[in-house]
Amino acid sequence: MTGIEEKSLNELAEKTLRSFNKSGNNIDLPDLNISAAPIVGLVDKIINNAILQNVSDIHFEPREKNMCIRVRIDGILKDYVTLPSELHQLIISRIKIISCMNTVEKRKPQDGSMSYKYAGKTIDIRISTIPTIHGEKLVMRLLNILGRCFTVEELELNYKNEASFRKLFHRPSGLILNTGPVNSGKTATLYAALNELNTPEKNIVTIEDPVEYKLDNITQIQINEKTGLSFEEGMRAVLRQDPDIIFIGEIRDEKTAATAVRAALTGHLVLSTLHTGNAVSAILRMLDMKIEPYLLAEVLAGCLSQRLLRRICPHCKISYEPVENSEQYIFMQKYAIKQAFRGKGCAFCGNSGYFGRIAVQEILTVKASLKKSICLKDSSSVMKEIAVGDEMVPLFNDGIEKIIRGKTTISEIMRVINEDECQRLE
Repeated sequence: MTGIEEKSLNELAEKTLRSFNKSGNNIDLPDLNISAAPIVGLVDKIINNAILQNVSDIHFEPREKNMCIRVRIDGILKDYVTLPSELHQLIISRIKIISCMNTVEKRKPQDGSMSYKYAGKTIDIRISTIPTIHGEKLVMRLLNILGRCFTVEELELNYKNEASFRKLFHRPSGLILNTGPVNSGKTATLYAALNELNTPEKNIVTIEDPVEYKLDNITQIQINEKTGLSFEEGMRAVLRQDPDIIFIGEIRDEKTAATAVRAALTGHLVLSTLHTGNAVSAILRMLDMKIEPYLLAEVLAGCLSQRLLRRICPHCKISYEPVENSEQYIFMQKYAIKQAFRGKGCAFCGNSGYFGRIAVQEILTVKASLKKSICLKDSSSVMKEIAVGDEMVPLFNDGIEKIIRGKTTISEIMRVINEDECQRLE
């Protein structure tokens, strides 16, 4: 790049940043010193705004005529700002530099990470790039945006689920699995449990990829496949460290599943996550991973399943009557919902009607009848029926309760939860 080209691009970046500072679609911040390093200031501005708006992911997408930045807020991806295409490679290179990635390599996907300090908080950011027909696309995932993990009270469990949750996680041993799709809050829920279990007399060890929250007095291990430190190898080493409670970020394969079961059999409390649709499916998934039914029945203490729904904005929440014979009206009639709520939109929530998210959950405690069903390798429908008979509140029903309590909307339940896949109470 010649000196003239560099100067013109810096001028373009500086002009863009000034425009970005003045635009109405982001939170104003103190002026940055853009004269010295406009690209640095522009990237910092984007990340700072994302932190202030509780963004979970930032997408830098090259297009034919420009560069589009999109952000995910409360699980919804939305357009944020469009920048000149000339700035695309400069922005990507800047992010690669601060995340220790190869700035020359543009033909292969890359992964990187960094710790970013802003407003007294340290935010861990994971970065991923992939080549596209218009250049590299880069996605930043912002972890531990709150700077702390949730408490059990902040999970806002219903009365039955809270009682089941506390009883389940205060067991001395056994295997507990939390299930759900990607970005459904599984790890955050298990961290809330670890936060409550974290006492001086317990040795708690976590094996994660990545470590999403940093907790005092807990030994946390970052998986590094390049050096051979996999979940399986990590588990083997941890078992020699005199642990009481072990948290495995995710059970991904048969070897890790077998190691987790052996750890639970030898008197440890083992927590982990799986990607399945509901609590019962976690049982079937473990059986698919060639865990013997009698061993699984012996060690499995319980399974959770959850989804994240957008929370109604508390500042503009109103009750309303759906249009007669509309989908929402029919839904209310079907499930005997007398009053529905929504957010009408305000400055606090960016006129979306939502602010933050709330989890809906089902908690399955493995009792004698279900242990027998696991040993017999019964179908999922039979196991679901037994679980509901053992007082499991199905995911769908927890969602209905949160509609009635004015925590979320009918449209959110319909968007996120497939009621045909959920066991309903009659």
